[in-house]
Amino acid sequence: MTEFFKVLIDSIKTISIFSILDIIVVSYIFYKGYMLITETRAEQLLKGILLIVVLIPIAKIAKLNMLYWILSKTITIGVLSIIIIFQPEIRRALEHLGRSAFNEIHILEDVEAMEKVVTEVTEAVENLSKSRTGALIIIENRTGLGDIIATGTRLNAVVSAALLENIFVVNTPLHDGATIIRNDKIISAGCFLPLTGNDSISKQLGTRHRAGIGISENSDALTIIVSEETGVISLAVNGTLTRNYTKDRLRDILIRILKSRQSKKLTFRERVTMWIKKIRG
Repeated sequence: MTEFFKVLIDSIKTISIFSILDIIVVSYIFYKGYMLITETRAEQLLKGILLIVVLIPIAKIAKLNMLYWILSKTITIGVLSIIIIFQPEIRRALEHLGRSAFNEIHILEDVEAMEKVVTEVTEAVENLSKSRTGALIIIENRTGLGDIIATGTRLNAVVSAALLENIFVVNTPLHDGATIIRNDKIISAGCFLPLTGNDSISKQLGTRHRAGIGISENSDALTIIVSEETGVISLAVNGTLTRNYTKDRLRDILIRILKSRQSKKLTFRERVTMWIKKIRG
């Protein structure tokens, strides 16, 4: 036993600060990777792959040659299979990594202007809720939504409650789709959004809610949904949907989120971009 503790102490002495840092970084990467796929179909697939990895040495020890051969060949092509199977999750992870460093900034610097936009949006949402008019409003942030914007009709109009309500009037050309707000402008309407692949979402939620969750999974956009059937106001952020908002509660949470993102430390590229925008006028 004494020899054991001596070896343990000697091992601890050889551990450097860089080794500890290495362990922490790798642990964090594995943790974030797991959080990225939790409660998705990819989580079940990962469990299946881990089961195969565990079975391979067991099959070899038990001399189950045929099973060992099949499992070994499965793992051989496993890397390519993982890339194909986890394509949505890999894409989401890469988009998440690139948000702060490589995307344009679409967050209003002027707090007063930002609060005015939120006030107009929440007023429109309240009226749409009362009339049970379905609506899907996206507030763009650091992640650019150019590909989504291109699927709709460009408006580039100042945000106003009246215009938002008019866009979602039933049987009008732009009502069946998402309206995207960039800074203080309604940039596009009638846009098509990717649907979420999360199977754990309630079956009571329709396509509008699934589209709203889908875009919030793939970007840092804030998604406001008004149910056509019930008039319930919902908010999707980072793939999570919360429901039953009032006008005041929605306004408070939107302003709080936008202010917190506005105050985040900017990268060097973002600071240069803001500086250029100020020079241009």
